Amino acid sequence: PPPTGACTATYKQVNSWQGGFQGELTVINSGTAAVNPWSVTWSWPSGVTLASGWNATVTQSGTTVTAAAPTWSGSLAAGASVTVGFTANGAASAPATVKLNGVAC
Repeated sequence: PPPTGACTATYKQVNSWQGGFQGELTVINSGTAAVNPWSVTWSWPSGVTLASGWNATVTQSGTTVTAAAPTWSGSLAAGASVTVGFTANGAASAPATVKLNGVAC
């Protein structure tokens, strides 16, 4: 993780429909060092399940979602951001407890 443990997370709901939604989570590495490889995690309420994700390898275990750095973009430079897109099933819910490499944003 960045030495300062600093990151900023912003969520945007792109779309919603009966039984699902699409969102984008942008995380900025506001620390002083690159994070390599980076990994973003967040939690959803019970009943919300990941359908698909992009700009990262996105997986879900229980209520925790992990977006791991793709092979083509493993490093997140200081001051840089990454936007992870996803679709999910269930009630539209903003990601909670967002973390960059285990450090809360």
